[in-house]
Amino acid sequence: MKKIFAACLLAFCTLLLHANEQKIGINEKLGLYLPQDVSIINVDGDTVLLSSIIKAKPTVLNFVYYRCPGVCTPLMDGITEVINLSDMQLGDEYQIVTISFDYTESHQLALKKRNNYSMIVKKDGMQDGWLFFTADSTNVSKLTNATGFSYKKTGNDFIHTAGLILISPDGKITRYLNGTYFLPFEFKLAVIEASKGIPGPTVNRILQFCYSYDPAGQTYVLNITKVAGILIIIIAGLVLLVLTIKPKRTVKT
Repeated sequence: MKKIFAACLLAFCTLLLHANEQKIGINEKLGLYLPQDVSIINVDGDTVLLSSIIKAKPTVLNFVYYRCPGVCTPLMDGITEVINLSDMQLGDEYQIVTISFDYTESHQLALKKRNNYSMIVKKDGMQDGWLFFTADSTNVSKLTNATGFSYKKTGNDFIHTAGLILISPDGKITRYLNGTYFLPFEFKLAVIEASKGIPGPTVNRILQFCYSYDPAGQTYVLNITKVAGILIIIIAGLVLLVLTIKPKRTVKT
């Protein structure tokens, strides 16, 4: 039985190593700071320092590319919905910074996207509260590496995941909210934590381990291999525990 347990443990460790390999998604960098020298381009075509933008208030950072035919639209729709449902004032208590990680996209495209969403955001503060930017390849690389956001180019498009990154006014990464739908309460809590510079764990961290991103469907699917590995190690551990603590029978003569 101990050999079986050892084999199960080895299999599970292999699964963990595989799970930690570089993949498309977000590798959380909680508590770390953004580079101070990252330059981005606003909708007017002016180059500004990201650090000068985020120092004003808690910032909700998210990466998209504006031509995206897939997950970017649900993400930005999710942002719109939580803005409309939240009791916080956009542009006053917090701001949202959307940056294209496709360095070939122009600031005119960012302006067009901002204008589109300004028509469906019902709260005041859209003009100064939800900011849209582009950037060159060097600055995109600096920022995505610093935040742990990874993606892969396929033809003219990209394979990537979706989520929000909360940044404190001094540039510290305090929280990640993954997916395209956000609960107003969790969103508000994340903004409050960011305002105080308090890093918080991602609530759905366990779910992320059990689910894998499917690039084809651009959604998350249950990873049967990981779940099965967890169940095997738990069962094997329980069996070993029972065998260890079970009293041995004495043979009567």
